[in-house]
Amino acid sequence: MKDGSTSTIPLPSAKRHKPRIKRWESPIAGYLFISPWLVGLLGLTLYPIVQSLYYSFTDFSLLEKPNWVGLSNYNKILTSDDSFIQAVKVTFLYVAASTPLRLIAALFVAILLAKNVKGMSAYRTAIYFPSLIGGSIAVSILWKNIFGKEGFINNILAEFGIQGAGWVTNPDTALWTLVLLVGWQFGSAMVVFLAGLKQIPGDLYEASSVDGAGKVRQFFRITLPMLSPTIYFNTVMGIIGAFQMFTPAMIITNGGPANSTYVYSLYLYERAFSRLQMGYASGLAWIMLLIIVASTALIFLTSKYWVFYEDEGRKRR
Repeated sequence: MKDGSTSTIPLPSAKRHKPRIKRWESPIAGYLFISPWLVGLLGLTLYPIVQSLYYSFTDFSLLEKPNWVGLSNYNKILTSDDSFIQAVKVTFLYVAASTPLRLIAALFVAILLAKNVKGMSAYRTAIYFPSLIGGSIAVSILWKNIFGKEGFINNILAEFGIQGAGWVTNPDTALWTLVLLVGWQFGSAMVVFLAGLKQIPGDLYEASSVDGAGKVRQFFRITLPMLSPTIYFNTVMGIIGAFQMFTPAMIITNGGPANSTYVYSLYLYERAFSRLQMGYASGLAWIMLLIIVASTALIFLTSKYWVFYEDEGRKRR
């Protein structure tokens, strides 16, 4: 303008938009996304658990309505069921033998596979593969043929003039063939050990080598303490899995010979589906759950004496 005053050119006013409603702002969206999992959890897990607890206090045969009997099933199981005692003995022996064997095999192979060698990924895949099919019926049938009277093992022994036994038909050896089978299925534990080994700082081994420590001393002074949380995890998972072993005992030996492989899960299955005593079988299932919880709790309580956590710089208290 002529008087030197400044003027401002009015700008077009910005369009005012109404705030849009944010999509999926409601928490209902989250529940919709996880609804398949929720349906599975409620309908296929929680409901059967609660239902089995109810059935354990009833006389239920699957063909008639449940008849409430209170603690009668538990009283009979714990006081007058000889098959229950036999199944518990065999199962505890199996757990005590198979869990350490599986851990030792997994750790030994993991240490070998932790080396940086060309083509190591292929070796790891090949060694892990048996664990993918190890629990199948086909492998159980194959295992039965391998350890049969005319099986592969006895054919090898015959080449050296040794007459082999019927490994799966002999009460003294039948259970140990099942132990060897689970010892062969160490792939999942091996993968966990491999991850744990990669977390151990290499400086610890270098410093110990300077101090004159050999491989054996490094293993017991460095590797095992640093892997103790991994060992703890694999031990718990191995025990839980061993208590639930069913398919090999069912296919290979069917609980025999002389009930030497009559594990708990096989006895529970027989009560539920052969004798149709679903209420009694539900009581057996809950006793098994308590046994597993007690075993896990025992390991947890003793872990403070042997599990070492690096971030705390001390043993767990």
